[in-house]
Formats: sequence, structure tokens, C-alpha cells
Amino acid sequence: MTVVMARGVADHIRRHGEEDYPHECCGFLFGTLVDDTQQIVEARRQSNARTESREIRFLITPEDFRTAEKYARQSGRQMLGIYHSHPDDSARPSEYDRDHAWPWYSYLILAVGRGTAGDLNAWRLRDDRTGFDPVNLGERQE
Repeated sequence: MTVVMARGVADHIRRHGEEDYPHECCGFLFGTLVDDTQQIVEARRQSNARTESREIRFLITPEDFRTAEKYARQSGRQMLGIYHSHPDDSARPSEYDRDHAWPWYSYLILAVGRGTAGDLNAWRLRDDRTGFDPVNLGERQE
């Protein structure tokens, strides 16, 4: 599996992470699946619905998922994954992330240290849910 982002998508995610710091940001990833490559053309912000522990957790409500899925259908795209930030932590999935992830989505995780965006990595939950595997992440330069 490879994830390729359209130009500007990574910058959008990085800005969102910096703006929401010290809280986790989150959002949806939209695009198309061609062979074994997810082509992400848009990242859409989503409000973190958690009311506590927002520095280490995010929540996307079922209603937010329904709205995102409707948007994907109306725009002729697929919802390919979710992004979120890890304030003052690495861009690696946590056990909490594993417990709340689905194997069919890609997960982009952004490290934000002291308010500055750092590493952005892509992950995919194994079908048996035992952990995540890293995914090749690239950005189109055109």
C-alpha cells in the first residue's frame, strides 16, 4: 500500500495540527484508490469532539462520519482515512489508536512538538488488529 497526497494536503494537515495545539486535531482524507495506491486529494478538518483529555485523545462522532461519507459520495470520491496529531509525542500510533482504528483506512499521524509540526507518517491497521504497519507516504509535486 502506498499513499500519495496531492500538493498542499500535507501543509493543510500541518497547519491544522499547529492551530489546534496543545490539543489533538483530527480530520478525514478523501480521494481515490488506484491499484494499491491511495491518492489523497483533500484533507477536511473535523472538530475534536472530546470534552476531556483533548491533549492526548480525539473523538469523531458517528454523525461526523455520516456527514463525511455523504460528502465523499457527493464529491465522487472515497473516504480513504483519517488524520490526527500527537501533541508533544511521536508520529506513531498509540495503543488507544489501535483500539479505535479500522483496517480498511489509512491513518496519517502528525507529531506536533511545542506547537511546531514535525513528522507526518502513514499507517494501516493489520486485519487481525494486532498492530499497525507503516505505509509509504509521498506527495505529488505537480
